[in-house]
Amino acid sequence: MQLQDLLQNVSVLASNVDMQTEITAVAYDSRKVTPNSLFVAVSGLASDGNRFIPMAMEKGAAVIVTAKKPDEDVPYVLVASDRLALALISCNFYGNPAQSMQIIGITGTNGKTSATLLLKHVLERTIGAKVGLIGTMANMIGDVQIPTERTTPESLELQGLFAQMRDAGCTHVVMEVSSHAIALERVGGIRFTAAAFTNLTEDHLDFHKTMENYCMTKAELFRRCDKGVINADDAYSSRMMEAAACEVLTTSIAGTGDLMAKNIRLNADGVCFDAVLGSETVGVRLGIPGRFTVYNALTVLGLAVSAGISLKDAAAALADAPGVKGRVEVVPTPGTDYTVLIDYAHTPDGLENVLSAVKGFCKGRVIAVFGCGGDRDPIKRPIMGKIGTELADLSIITSDNPRTEDPEAIIADIVPGAKESGGDFEVVVDRRKAIRRAMDIAKADDIIVLAGKGHETYQEICGVKHHLDEREEVAAHLQEMRS
Repeated sequence: MQLQDLLQNVSVLASNVDMQTEITAVAYDSRKVTPNSLFVAVSGLASDGNRFIPMAMEKGAAVIVTAKKPDEDVPYVLVASDRLALALISCNFYGNPAQSMQIIGITGTNGKTSATLLLKHVLERTIGAKVGLIGTMANMIGDVQIPTERTTPESLELQGLFAQMRDAGCTHVVMEVSSHAIALERVGGIRFTAAAFTNLTEDHLDFHKTMENYCMTKAELFRRCDKGVINADDAYSSRMMEAAACEVLTTSIAGTGDLMAKNIRLNADGVCFDAVLGSETVGVRLGIPGRFTVYNALTVLGLAVSAGISLKDAAAALADAPGVKGRVEVVPTPGTDYTVLIDYAHTPDGLENVLSAVKGFCKGRVIAVFGCGGDRDPIKRPIMGKIGTELADLSIITSDNPRTEDPEAIIADIVPGAKESGGDFEVVVDRRKAIRRAMDIAKADDIIVLAGKGHETYQEICGVKHHLDEREEVAAHLQEMRS
């Protein structure tokens, strides 16, 4: 492919290279540069790609794309934004695959994973679509699962994934769109058929610094879509609607919206409610407990309606939707008279939602096992400590993913909030031991909530991922207690 074709729609400020130069590959990692490739020198958060221009040239790069004029005498293209250039070049390199499919994005602090998986199920059941999925738990092409590292991949990998989905016959792609992906232009060049906003609570402030920045980043998605679905009950919804340059459908439980949930029944095995859209009322049943499930269901129904699916058909599809791994997931505990649930709740709002939901149907005590991730916003740590100990009858504060931080230092940030609440809590730094401690003290009708890890089957300590599947830990301790 010629360089001039790769640079379509890219804001070029200057260049010293022949635009008809043939390019065989694109890379932003100098280690992956091959002869006759284009290397985009991205100024990253941890390192500056411009430092690796000499290495890229040694490996045979034909041209360097950069937002900083190189000091070296190399063939280069100077662009206004290196990250946006990478995204647009990636679109062009793969033949703009997103234009061949309906791309549906879901953003928000909580609910993205559940909503994307549920919407995939609805699209498959109602219109027989072959659906690609991109998200936290996995990437999927139809029923084929592909492991994932990021909620939203870097733009080059994302466009490559879109190309795979297009070539496999996907007609729709449902994807989680993280705030990082928007801010760092991973979704640059993509026009979304529809986008949805679930909610906004304190998270990722280590990156965005303020809730205002976090909010405005999320709102940017609604300038890039044809239709929007927005949770009107969220405090930041008005900001999303102000930014929206598209037709918007609002959803609501507590106030007013275009699509409303009425007569809500919260049960231990799921939720029931009436979905009201204009003059139409349809009964909805979803086998995932919790008020937040009602919100997720409304988001899915709203997106389905925006895709031309009837409210009745979408609701019928939700009725047989499977549960989502790591989201209020019941762990088998044969021979016991207590229940163990796993949930991905790792934000203050997420922890409050799951514990409030469980308290609504728990006949005994709620025992919460939770911590906070390292190398992430430390402000939320005492907040989670307060929420966890207020809403649970007993909390065991432990490690989540410490990453490069000292686990005990993270817990020391959580404990002041726990003390402020006045609730009962213990500290067990080792997560495996914390799970065992919860099981040892559980009584009849108690519910243990293992919060924070969800679908993850690892724990990152000192920058290294160690295998840790909480389902396995529960089963192992049951065996230990029997032997």
